[in-house]
Amino acid sequence: MQFHYNGFTPGDPTTARIGNPEDTRPRRDPLPEECDVLIVGCGPAGLTLAAQLAAFADIKTCIIEQKDDRITLGQADGIACRTVEMFEAFDFAERVLKEACWINETSFWRPDPETPDHIYRSGRIQDTEDGLSEFPHVVLNQARVHDFYLDVMRNGPGHIVPYYSRRLLDLEVDPNAGTGARASSHPVTARIERSDAGHEGDVETIRARYVVGCDGARSVVRHEIGRKLVGDSANQAWGVMDVLAVSDFPDFRMKAAIHSANEGNAILIPREGGFLVRLYIELDKLNENERVANKNITVDHIIAAAQRIFRPYSLEVKEVPWWSVYEIGQRLCDKFDDVPEDQIATRLPHVFITGDACHTHSPKAGQGMNVSMGDGFNLGWKLAAVLQGRSAPELLHSYSGERQTIAKQLIDFDRELARMFSARPKTGPDDTEGVDPAEFQKYFVQHGRFTAGTAIHYAASDICGGHDNQHLAAGLTTGMRFHSAPVIRLADAKPIHLGHTVKADGRWRVFAFAASDDQGGPDGKIAQLCDWLENGTDSPIRRATPKGADLDSVIDLRVVFQKYHRDLRLDKMPALLLPTKGRHALRDYEKIYCPDLNPGQDIFDMRGIDRARGCMVVVRPDQYVANILPLDDNAGLAAFFQRIMLPAM
Repeated sequence: MQFHYNGFTPGDPTTARIGNPEDTRPRRDPLPEECDVLIVGCGPAGLTLAAQLAAFADIKTCIIEQKDDRITLGQADGIACRTVEMFEAFDFAERVLKEACWINETSFWRPDPETPDHIYRSGRIQDTEDGLSEFPHVVLNQARVHDFYLDVMRNGPGHIVPYYSRRLLDLEVDPNAGTGARASSHPVTARIERSDAGHEGDVETIRARYVVGCDGARSVVRHEIGRKLVGDSANQAWGVMDVLAVSDFPDFRMKAAIHSANEGNAILIPREGGFLVRLYIELDKLNENERVANKNITVDHIIAAAQRIFRPYSLEVKEVPWWSVYEIGQRLCDKFDDVPEDQIATRLPHVFITGDACHTHSPKAGQGMNVSMGDGFNLGWKLAAVLQGRSAPELLHSYSGERQTIAKQLIDFDRELARMFSARPKTGPDDTEGVDPAEFQKYFVQHGRFTAGTAIHYAASDICGGHDNQHLAAGLTTGMRFHSAPVIRLADAKPIHLGHTVKADGRWRVFAFAASDDQGGPDGKIAQLCDWLENGTDSPIRRATPKGADLDSVIDLRVVFQKYHRDLRLDKMPALLLPTKGRHALRDYEKIYCPDLNPGQDIFDMRGIDRARGCMVVVRPDQYVANILPLDDNAGLAAFFQRIMLPAM
């Protein structure tokens, strides 16, 4: 898909070319007096959170943004494999993949030993390892990702449209929030100032059950709850620019890491449309306490620096749609909510921070937008579970505990990556300050899973069981994302990816992998499991499903048999696997799967499922494996969900 060749045009490339811009007029009506969740900021974290909450018609969500409208140019662009998996849960992965530039390989460039002021290619590697994900690492303007989320929000049952031109002034949290008879149902009060035409300076007040600060590194929400970003700066300035340019650099349409001898370093990222390229360019070192703003750096300065680094290759810049200058630094909050560490046992969180509001770092690893969206997805399903009465509010403590740990891991990784990339190339074996570009390439390869977003591993907790039964599914690690694999749907023989059934709808999934001899008959463990889940007095499905709701509305059971799909009979399957749905009680035929028996595609082999015993794999609403249990461990499954879910009313 090619576009931008006649100059950069923001927005949907399929409509921009035919002069049919989207109707995205900002919302200008007054804020409501109350809401369940107030989201401050329409960045990646805020929109992910809003998109998740839009799945629930009974949750009243309000999202405000200081800007006057949606963005058309974004700062972030790299989309990790794991993030595309998350986009699949929101049903817009295909839109991203169609428009995006796919990053297939990465090349490494260093000073030519014979002509040190010239660069040469020293290495070229596959960008992500085989089998890491069914999705690639891609690059797409952040603004387009925002557009896709806005569509999900607007079209979801909760119908969420942002209120633009709103600036948060302050927050006040009822000190009795969540405790005793005096507790307020909407304990957080926010004052918000309007800046749209005709309402400049007007102050609105809104009361919320929960407030989430997705308002960036200068977060007002963070300030209001007394949290601070703590860290340091590397005293290094970098320029970044998106360019339409002509160059004879051989890897101009490939991700490239470039170390020059004396002119600094650069990263080249090909962009969507086949012509646009992003360049990260190392600029001058900063003195102690000096800021980038003091340097008066212009885009011409960045272009000239890039041209020096690229020697002997030419770089003729034709157009610069966007550019900026930033300082490298890593900063982190000690906690991502409003509850002090020593009060966790006695106090519930009502205010949260996400994304750049609680962790900032360099863009070298391409993780900022990805980790921020992970924050929003993690918090969203938990807020929904609490607001709908499916889980106790203590569940919300897990957001800070899980995501702060991940952010710290990111910052430690980013600090080392930024150090290695900003260092000059080593001149010889006695050079202790330089970095061997070959070592940088090795570090990049070793940490490929981290940059792909697939290395996130949540610690054991009430919502992440231990590893006692890990041997039953060696390739589906408890605490890590559910690694999808191909299967064949029994009812219609359609090849699909099993992980794509985990949508962003707030439901838990139980994947039951059958033993080798089980064909769904009454004597098999699958039928026995289904009978207990449907009729057992301690069944988590019976306990958690509201009266009159579909049986899979809270916990969705799906089964994968080992048999060839033509050897199984759909009409002999347990009733729970063919449930009735909706007001017409129509039958759901999408609960039963078989392996894809093509070479290398069998999910039982790919994910190390115990063929003799089978197992149950419990998956959280955010696609992370929560527990692995034997197929006949009814008590273990019941106990797991009793810790998480309240009885349905």
